[in-house]
Amino acid sequence: MTTYLHAMADELGHAHSHSVLDGLLHSLEHAVKDTLIALPLLFLAYLLMEFLEHKASGRMEGALKKIGPVGPLIGAPLGCIPQCGFSASASNLYTAGLITEGTLISVFLATSDEAFVVLLSAPNAFFEILKLLVTKIIIGAFAGILVDLFLKSSHIRKINVEMCKDCGCEEEGGILKPAIKHTLKMLIFIFIINLLLGFAMELLGDEAISRMLLSNSIFQPFITALVGLIPNCAVSAVITKLYVAGHLSFGSAIAGLCSGAGIGLAVLFKSNPIKRENIRITVTLYIIAVLSGLILMFI
Repeated sequence: MTTYLHAMADELGHAHSHSVLDGLLHSLEHAVKDTLIALPLLFLAYLLMEFLEHKASGRMEGALKKIGPVGPLIGAPLGCIPQCGFSASASNLYTAGLITEGTLISVFLATSDEAFVVLLSAPNAFFEILKLLVTKIIIGAFAGILVDLFLKSSHIRKINVEMCKDCGCEEEGGILKPAIKHTLKMLIFIFIINLLLGFAMELLGDEAISRMLLSNSIFQPFITALVGLIPNCAVSAVITKLYVAGHLSFGSAIAGLCSGAGIGLAVLFKSNPIKRENIRITVTLYIIAVLSGLILMFI
């Protein structure tokens, strides 16, 4: 009997180690994929910032000041592009002073990333995709405009010329090498965050997350919006799966998907040295997501 129990324990331990290994490999696969998806937009964002910093800061700053008030109307549709690389790029553009806080909020609220892919895999999902995307665009654009009006931040901050401080970029000719250097540094950061959080979510599983989200409760939008703040593209996939499976109401799903800015928040905290701004943006994002979810629950 003792031998049998030892054998069972060994078998369970072996199965658990396989499960952990499978989870690690799966999260590694997703981390690589999400990081590579973010590569083109991140590189273009850094290339743009290098160009503006070295070649055309004065002229572009004037043009962006004129665009500023309508930035959220542009940011929300762009943020809805199904991947989270744009939210990371928007964080860098905000840090560089190229877009307003309202525009950044509009991109974060509209970010769709994995939610779009999950809905595509569901049968008869066209209406749900359309409803989800249109709702997020409307919330993003409207909230972004209100944020700019409230903060009186429709003007663009002075372009951040400290991006290359102490990194040696000023010693290199041209804009290509510095842009590549900054992109690679940010990609490493994004990969590490994606891998760690993805692995944690693999270990928890969808059922445990569903229990934590207080199914059929009025408090659900508060929880889903909090979960959405986790800076990982896979979060939106979990929220969308739970919505498709009927564990979340539409309002709760919207709350979680609106606060879910993918890797954008992590990039913001890394790239923007003004931490009080980062905290304010995070709190604003959470409040708007929760309010949107609650309103939609009672419509």
